[in-house]
Amino acid sequence: MNEVFSRLKAHSLVKEGLVFLKEDDERTLEEQVELTLVPAPSLMEEKKAQVFKAKLERYGLNNIEEDRHGNVFGIRHGNGNGPRIFVCAHLDTVFPEGTEIHATKKEGKVYAPGISDDGRGLAAVLSVLRAFEQTNIQTEGDIIFGATVGEEGLGDLKGVKGLFQDRKDIDAFISLEPGTPEEITYIGTGSHRYHVTYKGSGGHSFGDFGIPSATHALGRAISKIADLETPTEPKTTFTVGTITGGTSVNTIAQEASMMVDLRSNLQTELVKLEEKVLAIFREAAEAENNRWKSSKTSIEVTMELVGNRPAGTQSPTASIVQTAMAANESLGLQPVLSEAMSTDSNVPISLGIPAVTLGAGGDCGGIHTLEEYFDPKDAYLGPQVLFLTILGIVGVHGEVLPLLERGEE
Repeated sequence: MNEVFSRLKAHSLVKEGLVFLKEDDERTLEEQVELTLVPAPSLMEEKKAQVFKAKLERYGLNNIEEDRHGNVFGIRHGNGNGPRIFVCAHLDTVFPEGTEIHATKKEGKVYAPGISDDGRGLAAVLSVLRAFEQTNIQTEGDIIFGATVGEEGLGDLKGVKGLFQDRKDIDAFISLEPGTPEEITYIGTGSHRYHVTYKGSGGHSFGDFGIPSATHALGRAISKIADLETPTEPKTTFTVGTITGGTSVNTIAQEASMMVDLRSNLQTELVKLEEKVLAIFREAAEAENNRWKSSKTSIEVTMELVGNRPAGTQSPTASIVQTAMAANESLGLQPVLSEAMSTDSNVPISLGIPAVTLGAGGDCGGIHTLEEYFDPKDAYLGPQVLFLTILGIVGVHGEVLPLLERGEE
């Protein structure tokens, strides 16, 4: 594989592309700021999607579309003799509607909510697209450049789930997230999230004493969840993230709710944990009702699945993983296989489709806070690694055969 990248880097058009990406660095940062200033809370990405779509049109892609889920993408056709790859970043941010977004520069860094996650990813995708248009490299396989919706939080990977539900012609997938290009995520942490609500009649704390309480039932459930033991390998976790309920200090609560997050790097362990927690939800209501044996009222529980991200595993020796590593090494970088994370790549990996998530370049901090920042030092290395990784996967006509075959797992 190192020989392949030596040949790629010796190719005149590839050389031109790498130089272009370094020289394009400042423009990429300007576009990164421009995109970041367009608000895009999860499931409310329409305005930013239109801005991104217009840029895809400007940079010469074909068959540009916005699908029924809100994803936007277009295709750069190859010769039809290689795999088809989808390359993307996500449009949405974690910040709610109404968040003020301003970009300020301080000590070489750019501060703005969403400037790194995933403003940097979106800008890097566009920079690489410009490099392909600038050089007109003829690839064997097709490249789809795009942006997805609903990656963050309760967006629940809506865009990428819909993409693979609708399309069966994608052979490989790369998504971009904040971070240095050496970081390669090739396995996905799965998660199931529940909104759980306990309801009863409620009443006065003194006058109606003796009837079940929704908050007491909630407390019983939380206590049992807190005592659960989970494996460290594969890493499997749980947390009760938020709780709400009750109306006053002297009220037997009529309603109480919590949000519960369950995660694992292995889907079977996630399901095992989920089964235990669902049983606890029900047992807590039953225990509260049995405690008071009230003939007047009882507590009922409802459990709503509000997040379902599949876990995904693939071998570190998979072609797409090794290609990303070799691309890094060809630029003198030291690639690192990251621990499992939850990204858009979860979905294709869970379906057996080769996928990686790469760092989009530069440095960052304060992710998911109003103090989020991006440090552009050597940021061009992110697009350069992506450029070479894509070329390795889809192949260059007359020079390098694709390192990934169609339908390869």
